[in-house]
Amino acid sequence: MKKLLLVFALLFALYSFAQEKSFEITGTLISVDNNAPIESATVYLERLKDSTVVSYTISDKDGKFKIESSTYDKSLNFYISYIGYKTYLKKIAIDREKIELSTIKMQLDNLLDEVLVKSTAPITIKKDTLEFNVKSFKTKKDANVEDLLKQLPGVEVDEEGNITVNGKPVNKILVNGKPFFGNDPTITTKNLTKDLIEKIQVVDTKTKSEAFTGEEGDKENKTINLTIKEENNKGVFGRVSAGAGTDERYEFAGMVNFFDNDRRVSVLAGGNNTNSPGFSFGEISKMFGRGGGVSFNSNGSFALGGRSFGGGSGITTSQNAGMNYADVIGENTDISADYFYASSNSEDQSSLQRETILADSRFFTNSTSTTDSDTESHSTNLEFEIETDSTFQISIQPSFSYSKSRTQFSSNEETLNEAMVLTNISEVNSNVESFAKRFSNQLSATKRFGNKGGFVRVELETNVNQRESDDFLNSDTEVFGSNAEIIDRNQFTDGENNSYGVSTEFTYRMPIIAKKFFLNFEYEYARDKDNNTESTFDFNDNTQDFSNFNSDLSTDFQYLDVQSIPTFGLTYRGEKLSTRVNLAYNMRTLKNEDLLRPQFNVERKFENMQANARINYRFSPKASLYANYRLGNNPPGLRQLQAFTDVSNPLRTVIGNPNLEPSNQHSFYAGYNGFDWQKRTGFYANADVNIINNQVISKTVVDPETLKRTTTYENVDGNYNYGFSANYTKDIKLDTLRTLKLRLTGRYNFSERINFNNEIKYASQVRTISPRIGVDFIWTKVMEFKPYYQLQLTTNAYDIAAFEDREFTSHNAGLRTATFLPKNLEWRNDINFNYNPNVADGFQKSAWFWNSTLAYSLFNEKAIITLKVYDLLNQNTNARRIATQDYIEDRQSTVLRQYFMLSLSYKFNSLGSKGNTSDGDIIFFD
Repeated sequence: MKKLLLVFALLFALYSFAQEKSFEITGTLISVDNNAPIESATVYLERLKDSTVVSYTISDKDGKFKIESSTYDKSLNFYISYIGYKTYLKKIAIDREKIELSTIKMQLDNLLDEVLVKSTAPITIKKDTLEFNVKSFKTKKDANVEDLLKQLPGVEVDEEGNITVNGKPVNKILVNGKPFFGNDPTITTKNLTKDLIEKIQVVDTKTKSEAFTGEEGDKENKTINLTIKEENNKGVFGRVSAGAGTDERYEFAGMVNFFDNDRRVSVLAGGNNTNSPGFSFGEISKMFGRGGGVSFNSNGSFALGGRSFGGGSGITTSQNAGMNYADVIGENTDISADYFYASSNSEDQSSLQRETILADSRFFTNSTSTTDSDTESHSTNLEFEIETDSTFQISIQPSFSYSKSRTQFSSNEETLNEAMVLTNISEVNSNVESFAKRFSNQLSATKRFGNKGGFVRVELETNVNQRESDDFLNSDTEVFGSNAEIIDRNQFTDGENNSYGVSTEFTYRMPIIAKKFFLNFEYEYARDKDNNTESTFDFNDNTQDFSNFNSDLSTDFQYLDVQSIPTFGLTYRGEKLSTRVNLAYNMRTLKNEDLLRPQFNVERKFENMQANARINYRFSPKASLYANYRLGNNPPGLRQLQAFTDVSNPLRTVIGNPNLEPSNQHSFYAGYNGFDWQKRTGFYANADVNIINNQVISKTVVDPETLKRTTTYENVDGNYNYGFSANYTKDIKLDTLRTLKLRLTGRYNFSERINFNNEIKYASQVRTISPRIGVDFIWTKVMEFKPYYQLQLTTNAYDIAAFEDREFTSHNAGLRTATFLPKNLEWRNDINFNYNPNVADGFQKSAWFWNSTLAYSLFNEKAIITLKVYDLLNQNTNARRIATQDYIEDRQSTVLRQYFMLSLSYKFNSLGSKGNTSDGDIIFFD
């Protein structure tokens, strides 16, 4: 019977397509007052019967527009919407293929009092805000915010839930302008449902103070603000889910939200033993993550089958709970707060084989290890925003966290020389318990003056971190050869690390040209102090306790880092061009006191110039060009400056270098992004260059007989890297239901690093090329078919004869499918295939990874029963090969294997309804 229904559904769809008529509507928009063309007005069509959006576009810089689509309706409502103008409406008969509307004069918002109706444009483009009307974008009925975002033009959501808008990453998501469960956007996108949301606004990321003063925000990152429908601001809604599977796998999750206008309370909880973050409500695409196959790192390393699910390698059992609260107190104070609890247990077993290449020889290391760890943490964040009047704002953001952990670790390692003769072996067993507390507070007070854009801001930030640890270590190390030795350790280390930081910053912006050109003065003072004590005691055979103090393995340091940074700058903000230039002078003091070995005390003073310049040019609201230059400096770490010899590892000795200098880094970044709303085409490209002088690098010498390693640090010049990337997307609307989306991306990276190999200085160069193509076929309410292919080519080259140049190739292909017929049934598959011809013998050169889910909706789509299959072909592996400047490593560890799971989720909703609301005036023309 189900097969017969499916056949009838397909026949009905084909019949509908046969009745569709293709059409093209063109015209030009001008302003009634000055006959100037209107750019970026939203032009769209709606069905008369149910106000469904058929198609839309945006007018170009000449005011011209063109809508191409198809429909089986005889007539459609034609709308034009633009900020500051009356919305235009005309009923259009679809009776021919080309419909020319000639010139349309848009009337100002305060001119006419015509017949009014209610509607909302699918997209509204303002100067610095992109706004989407949710009801104009169709999804499945139980869609969450992430499903909705995938339907928006110019918005991309990858397999891990990371979001980009017109090529720029989204790093913050707000709900009605307030945070929702901290800084993790995926908690919001995966757990709030589409039917709650009215509008989605996209802006440059700003702090509260920057938004208050009207400053430009972070041009490289975007913030999404979800506006809740007015009728959905009062009531209760939520969702619960639970599942059980083979191999004793389980999951559960629940979320409940209480909305009462400005007051909002949300509670969530979850747990599983499937390496999942814990709040996925049984959805397979959210549970399993992505991965598999070979992935190359910037240094030329790559991993075969490397995947990360929740806790990475190993198997993690986790429980999580949290609460979020937002409210308005009185007339002037906004408050938001959240609390999180998390606990987990992770188990992992790994094995490693490494070949280390020296200038005149090589050696081999084999090791196995087992890790069992438990963690538990509590964290809370508060945020108060107080506006005493329209010119004065105070922001207070305290945060506190507490965590404890226990880790049991054991390993066995052997090292062999080039002739495969055993040179040393070691066995380690440790049990570490640690406790950590953290408190921080950010206080900001901003006073605006006048109406030209001037302001004064004072900021104060404090941080307190306290950590205690108890480490029981038992290790046996044996070195062979003419200088043979045995090193046995049975020790207890009592560790305590306390750090205290305070920084204050004063900012003054003086307008030179009102709201356009500004002189900026900033001054920052920061002081960070760190007390680090590790008291190690050897086991006393006489007293049978840890009472013999070991001064060689104990430390008692006091670090001090003080910075004083005055900054001057200029800012210009025009209609199309905006730019900012800052020049700073950093006076820095680093001081370390070794209370056990005063002869190693260090105090260094550094003075460096710092600079930052950025420019942004908007060709139109749809396209922009931007560039950024930064001169920064990083001092060497205090441990790197200490001449103290660290012998905590018998086979690896570390000695500091008190003569190190700060490194200076020149960074340049430029890019172009744009989305052509008429052609449904997005193109984004960027380039970046980094040059580092005086970079601090490790310098290791290996004893040729014992293969013990001694490491120190040195400054080098000549490290640099650059890269180019581009992304092209094209939406091809086949008809009102079917769409093709073409995705082309590519990245090229080059880096050169200066290294040392047994006192021999050399340079290594890594080139990586990574093109990717994907084609998405979307048939609304019927199916999705999304194949993709990625090729990665990496070359490692060296200017030292001891190292051979190496080339690596990887192929990654995949297919994601979804079918939605018959009604209420949804079947999704995620198939990934990798082929890696360069992997060493004994490791898989190819692997398939297939996840599948079958979901059925019940009770008017309030409940969903789901059957999930993880790793259907039972081929999951995280065996991987790492290739760096001086070693090749094969590694493998525990992974999650195949299981089947049946789960049930149920959502409830008691939100009230206040009726329809008007979104603006619309002039009706017939």
